[in-house]
Amino acid sequence: MKKAKLIFNSLWALAMVATVSFLISCGGDEEAAVELTIVSLNAGDDDLNGATSPDGVSTSAVITGIFSTDIDPATASSNVTLVSDFDDAEVAVTVEASGRSLKITPNEELFGGSLYILTIKGGLTSTKGKTLGTDLTRNFTTVGTFTPQNVVAHWTFEGNAEDQVGEFDANAEVSITYTDSRNAAAGKAATFDGDVSIIEVPNGDQLMDGAEFTLAYWVKTNSEGHVNADGNPTGHFVMGLGAFNGFQTEIGGDYKFIKMPAMMEYGDGTLGTGGDLFWNGDGKTKDNEGWQGTTFNKTNSDLASTLKDTWMHYTYVFSGSGKYREMYINGALVVRQEFALWPADSKEPTVVGLKFNSDAADVENVLAFGFVQSRGGTLWQNEPWGGYNFPTANHFKGKLDDVRIFSAAITAEEVKLMYDSEK
Repeated sequence: MKKAKLIFNSLWALAMVATVSFLISCGGDEEAAVELTIVSLNAGDDDLNGATSPDGVSTSAVITGIFSTDIDPATASSNVTLVSDFDDAEVAVTVEASGRSLKITPNEELFGGSLYILTIKGGLTSTKGKTLGTDLTRNFTTVGTFTPQNVVAHWTFEGNAEDQVGEFDANAEVSITYTDSRNAAAGKAATFDGDVSIIEVPNGDQLMDGAEFTLAYWVKTNSEGHVNADGNPTGHFVMGLGAFNGFQTEIGGDYKFIKMPAMMEYGDGTLGTGGDLFWNGDGKTKDNEGWQGTTFNKTNSDLASTLKDTWMHYTYVFSGSGKYREMYINGALVVRQEFALWPADSKEPTVVGLKFNSDAADVENVLAFGFVQSRGGTLWQNEPWGGYNFPTANHFKGKLDDVRIFSAAITAEEVKLMYDSEK
């Protein structure tokens, strides 16, 4: 009897072992059969897996994906790309897989106000050998405004004239008020009275000592009562660094032109401006009686509607390596000149960069907002239109905001993105 019972117990134990083994085997087969699919995908708190692409995503957001089954870490990094749409550049990211989670961390903060394309490729594989099969692509737009790289100075004029990214703080302000800017997001703007208002920034020559250069800002003129000694409308020296010995921007009193001369360095070490970069809307290029080297000149018969008493975004781009200079208004190219197309016996084809003329004894290396030069300069001091001490000279009257200087020749797409995100 005892022997029969022992045999029964042994058979029962073997049956149980076989049952457990069968169940384990079935469970393993079931797990192996699970397809690799996306369950959720988020950039911070923003859903990237919804019906619409989110905007307002944090520029420092970490992207997290949850999948239907465990991911093989060895296949993670090679199957994830993040690309910035404006320049098609791939963003360096750190990719970590743990269980069903895929964590994607950009190695640097993303650009504000920019579109990004995330792709998780079909080669991503589960620990059981199942692949995603097809690429998964999701788009998102970051929060804020777009600013290209290589900013060396940025004056936001939020109640002061401090440089927000560098060391170019103003050391003098005369009759400046800070009033509402172009929209609520832009905050305040520096407001100039057109008589004596000026902001002065020392060491301005350091802002233009290089091969590549971009100046961008928002401006709104105020024509009311802005007249010369004869009572006629007068122009606006929006800003200047020793006038043409550095750079200056000027809007005509008739609001029919805007120009910017800038001092260039040639291959032999000498300096010159190559003439003003000038836009009056006549559409003339080198091929139809326009200025030499001009390859594009946008026609506009009503410049006053753009330049007079309305907010305008201005960008000047110079490239010593590319040998060109450009002007953009409200994100659109209006004039372009190529130095290689100047006459062969001229120096412009040898241009290497911008450089302040430190040999000029009548100007200072001080950047002035609101006039063509600093108060200590003596250039044109006796001219009724060019002497700072004449209230009816071409002092700037109006508002100025978000002045940026870059040590790079930013691209047309970057100009447009900056304008679109800030307008």
